Amino acid sequence: MEINELLLKDLMILDLKATDKRGAIDEMVQKLFDKNIISDIDVFKEGILAREAQTSTGLGDGVAMPHAKNSAVKQPAVLFAKSAQGLDYEALDGQPTFLFFMIAAPEGANNTHLQALAALSGRLIDPTFIAELKKAASPEEVQALFSEVEQEAETTEVKATPSDTPRPFIVAVTACPTGIAHTFMAADALKKKAAEMGVEIKVETNGSEGIKNKLTKEDIERAQAVIVAADKKVEMNRFDGKPLINRPVSDGIRKTESLINEAVNGNPPLFHGDGSAVEEASTDESFGQQIYKNLMNGVSHMLPFVIAGGILIAISFMIDQFMGVPVDSLGQLGSYHAQAAWFNQIGGAAFGFMLPVLAGYIAMSISDRPGLVAGFAAGALASSGGAGFLGALVGGFLAGYVIVFLRKLLKNLPKSLDGIKTILFYPFFGLLITGLLMLLINVPMKIINDGLNNFLSGMDGTNAALLGVLLGIMMAADLGGPINKAAYVFGTGTLAASVATGGSVVMASVMAAGMVPPLAIFVATRLFKNKFTQQEREAGLTNIVMGLSFVTEGAIPFAAADPLRAIPSFMAGSALAGGLVGAFGIKLLAPHGGIFVVLLLSQPILYLIFILAGAVVSGVIFGLLKKESTK
Repeated sequence: MEINELLLKDLMILDLKATDKRGAIDEMVQKLFDKNIISDIDVFKEGILAREAQTSTGLGDGVAMPHAKNSAVKQPAVLFAKSAQGLDYEALDGQPTFLFFMIAAPEGANNTHLQALAALSGRLIDPTFIAELKKAASPEEVQALFSEVEQEAETTEVKATPSDTPRPFIVAVTACPTGIAHTFMAADALKKKAAEMGVEIKVETNGSEGIKNKLTKEDIERAQAVIVAADKKVEMNRFDGKPLINRPVSDGIRKTESLINEAVNGNPPLFHGDGSAVEEASTDESFGQQIYKNLMNGVSHMLPFVIAGGILIAISFMIDQFMGVPVDSLGQLGSYHAQAAWFNQIGGAAFGFMLPVLAGYIAMSISDRPGLVAGFAAGALASSGGAGFLGALVGGFLAGYVIVFLRKLLKNLPKSLDGIKTILFYPFFGLLITGLLMLLINVPMKIINDGLNNFLSGMDGTNAALLGVLLGIMMAADLGGPINKAAYVFGTGTLAASVATGGSVVMASVMAAGMVPPLAIFVATRLFKNKFTQQEREAGLTNIVMGLSFVTEGAIPFAAADPLRAIPSFMAGSALAGGLVGAFGIKLLAPHGGIFVVLLLSQPILYLIFILAGAVVSGVIFGLLKKESTK
């Protein structure tokens, strides 16, 4: 498939009107919707913004490649847009962006489409080609440029700098979260620069269509060094004992020469598959960032169990409440009637995996697959031993670092025992050590957990209100970032112990506070129309859906554009909503869902009133603080 089969002429915007990043995204997404490429603006835009939140797709040198692969895309396409003056797209080089390629890939994109998108990515590292694109005045000229470069690619290849001496050989792996653009741009940039420098290189790509150009055992053994330019997990143990450089995928695009120089001449540190790479391999992550990444790996795997299982359990309570339960049998609420018991059993099965999955995937993030067994066991022991959520949290990190310790301890065993280490030594000794330590840790953790649950259960009035205010501030502080996630995880952790008593006040406060910021945007754009552009007012309409659905991230574009006014405004309303919910002791049985789980609240009408109050307060404050729009 040729690039021009995706780069359609009627999708091009050669006079982009937007002057900032948010406006550019809105304008391009609207064009895709108008041309029937996507079926849902909100869903597709959410995918675009989620990718931008990981790292900007403003690649530098005046080019940006926003992209998303989700269910809203009806057919694969690439929208080309050009801004005459350039705009601030938060590019990696800090310079204005002039050219935009918005990639829309359906969830079932086939290999042919993905290969075409990969080819597009590779073209955009050529400065001469970019300069020609900036001059293009019509869709036909844009397509002609891509046709010309495709023809050249079929008949020519980059030749290495001649040399009388043997060329050094290195290998590389590139990967980005979506596997569409950055993965292939980094691969092409590394190959092109290596050829210019007289270095032989083989690059493996971990993209949407799977692993391509996979490095063989012989490739790795022959390589002088390894470059890993990746923003997601790749197979690392195969590089045991090799000099290795570990960098973000963006460095593979923009810092190719320095990466190759370091690999060839810089004596990079050795990578050890036994876990010491955390200390020895070159990395840009601080210890705090590593801890957060490990924690989020556990949380992200846990949440589907919590959400699906929690809602099913909540439905079982609703069924019994509707069908009626005798006063002397209220202890069986949720399982009294057979119909309710079905939901309760299914939800309980999923809910029971919450703590083992949390601990298991924290451990796996630290020490790869060998940590999974010890981590799952640590979570199960925390659950059965009464240590609860906090115990599983500690157990996950404990299990991961026990495996790291074992790898270091056993790394000098004969090579002939390498196979048995993974299937016997690590699981057995990891499980034994972690289990014994958890039996000791469970004692103080159970005391802490019971004390916390008793405190939360006994909260009323002022105490609950103050906690609700604090959680509300946290939910609005970074709108889906680490602080927000910490509050949300804390809320979900209180659900297990509160299901039998009608739900969690903490979870109710967290969800109410998280619904406020997007709803506040809607309020502000309605009450203060003169302070927002037309595109901002349209975005305000979409935020009402996100707010009602408990998608706090919907407010991110407005917060990013004006953080000093937006964030404090959101905090005020979220703190009010969270505090009121806590003060009135409203309980929630579900860990997510927004307005769609309103029947799972102990006082649904009052709850909605408090959310509305918070949204109005935040919206009015934001509108008063914001400067009038000049557009």
